[in-house]
Amino acid sequence: MSKITTTNLLKMKQEGQRITAITAYDATFAKLFDDEGAHVLLIGDSLGMVLQGCQDTLAVNMDEMVYHTRCVVRGTTNALVVSDMPFMSYATPEQTYQNAARLMAAGARMVKMEGGDWLCDSIRHLTRNGVPVCGHLGLTPQSVHVFGGFKVQGRDEFQAQEIYRQALELQAAGIQLLVLECVPTSLAERISKALRIPVIGIGAGPATDGQILVMHDAFGITSGYVPKFTKNFLAETGDMRAAIRLYVKQVSEGTFPGPEHCFN
Repeated sequence: MSKITTTNLLKMKQEGQRITAITAYDATFAKLFDDEGAHVLLIGDSLGMVLQGCQDTLAVNMDEMVYHTRCVVRGTTNALVVSDMPFMSYATPEQTYQNAARLMAAGARMVKMEGGDWLCDSIRHLTRNGVPVCGHLGLTPQSVHVFGGFKVQGRDEFQAQEIYRQALELQAAGIQLLVLECVPTSLAERISKALRIPVIGIGAGPATDGQILVMHDAFGITSGYVPKFTKNFLAETGDMRAAIRLYVKQVSEGTFPGPEHCFN
């Protein structure tokens, strides 16, 4: 596999090739995922939950994201490295520019921000200054307390229309990738067809342009609550490399996610 760029991902969408993404937090796992053909590695603020033992992602700070980004970049050869902007690190345009610059200097090739059209001005400024942006709609974990918990979004018509509208607004502002989390399959399909940019789903059904999982979920080593949209690939293979190889294969073939992983 050659070095993945945003141009490659756009071409994959146009040609109907599915994109495989997974979270990574260190050089060793980044190399494993890169070797086995993952197209995108996300340094997720999910590290607050899976590495630090927190109940949500809100305690993760910029210093931690910069550190883990550097680690992942050192283990990556081909995959596109995307870094999360953590909670309250992009509350104002100036803060957004400074923190995005830190992640890019650490080696990220794209930053991800959660939220809707209120981000558009910052997105335009970032892209004008050479920072590619990934959007994130649906269940946005940094807003978990606004939602009243980790709940599926977009089930009623008004909310679905709002998510759809915001996806179009974010694309117009310049995002080059969109993550849709925990939305009904029909809504994710509608958005994926409407956008020219790739849409990566997690708990969003099989009709998106690709899938992402938290690495701990893919290995079945998440403690406590196990989300419906996850699958333990390690249980089927007994080997971490084979598990990721199977994940990449099933995403590519469209056999993951199955009906049991989706929301209506």
